[in-house]
Amino acid sequence: MKTTCPAILVAAPASGQGKTTVTAALAHLHARAGRRVRAFKCGPDFLDPMWLELATGHPVHNMDLWMTGEADVRARLHAAAQDADLIIVEGVMGLFDGEPSAADLARHFGLHVLAVIDASAMAGTFGALAFGLQHYRPGLPWAGVLANRVASERHAQMLREALPADGAAPSGWLGAVMRNPAFTLPERHLGLTVATELPDALARLDAAADALLDTPLGQMDTAALARWSVAFEAPADPAPTVPLLAGKVVAVARDAAFCFIYAANLESLRALGARVVFFSPLANEPLPACDAVWLPGGYPELHAEALSASQASRDSLAAHVDAGRPVWAECGGMMALFDEIVDPQGQSHALWGLLPGVVRMQPRLAALGPQKLALTAGELRGHTFHYSRCETALEPVLHTASARGGAAGAGEAVYQRGALRASYFHAWMASSPAATAALFLPEGATA
Repeated sequence: MKTTCPAILVAAPASGQGKTTVTAALAHLHARAGRRVRAFKCGPDFLDPMWLELATGHPVHNMDLWMTGEADVRARLHAAAQDADLIIVEGVMGLFDGEPSAADLARHFGLHVLAVIDASAMAGTFGALAFGLQHYRPGLPWAGVLANRVASERHAQMLREALPADGAAPSGWLGAVMRNPAFTLPERHLGLTVATELPDALARLDAAADALLDTPLGQMDTAALARWSVAFEAPADPAPTVPLLAGKVVAVARDAAFCFIYAANLESLRALGARVVFFSPLANEPLPACDAVWLPGGYPELHAEALSASQASRDSLAAHVDAGRPVWAECGGMMALFDEIVDPQGQSHALWGLLPGVVRMQPRLAALGPQKLALTAGELRGHTFHYSRCETALEPVLHTASARGGAAGAGEAVYQRGALRASYFHAWMASSPAATAALFLPEGATA
């Protein structure tokens, strides 16, 4: 059974064009008007979904034809269409970047592409770029183009006139957004600043939504949005998840230092039968009573001084490890386990000392891309994205592999101390429930 709902994918020629701001602004504009908006993020990003969640008031899930899989994407779109007046998917990088790309996602599910182009340093070329994005791949559903960071009304007119004509009107023109620092979303080394850290985050979204009000895009009501309707097919019934973690309690670190948590990963743990509880190392909270621990990624480098002083968290975690209970630590969660971290200013901070070695922040990106981790129980898909390197005498027990292939051992190292396993690899846990369960069970244990 198909369910119909207007659906667009907000894309751009490249990163840094302002597509997150436009996606969040558009979602917030329609949510303010009382429409039910559901937003998603294409690719493995943790930060953009936080802004989209603030904009819509609803949880935001990731979708990626490789990492999360076609079946998961189909199920989420169909479920959203049953409960929404508008579905908005934010793309990743440039429209055709990556394998699979945002364009592949749009073509596969019929999502209409709204191209956001930073027009601050162009005029006539705007038309060529918009034309190329629309026609580079045949069969790409097209919504139109929005000019971003425009200097003046005259500049906007030049951009509009650069588009190929469709009858008497420019083809696909959806308006211009003027350059305005009032709704700029601030960034740092891993991407956008976490929305919950900014006291004026909602005011920024309101300003960005207001900037769309005078554009053709921002003036569309429910009837106008219907031109972008998509009929989403119902997914096949999923295979039941075996409750391999039934009766287990998994403690998850969650605060500003450990905030890179896919909502779908928590769903996966619960589907496996685990009870999920949370604690905050930044608040120096000891581990709650639990069978296993997940230390997700985040920003330990920004909170190194506070983490260094979180003795109750550190000591209870050390006792948990010494007792042979499992820990899965990924990226920032792993970084906190080493002896020390050297921040971008060269200052060293003592950390938890559960793994020997030093983590050094780098001025440039150290690793980026889709990865997979093969365990005896199955293969987990995920990704890596970090600005640090670790120096340790530990020998890796495993390596991830790039989804794009490449030399053996070229992926991320997996380190182990007893039942503690750690890596820069971020796992998408639903890609293999059995492998996920293995991360939270002692080696050799059975559910």
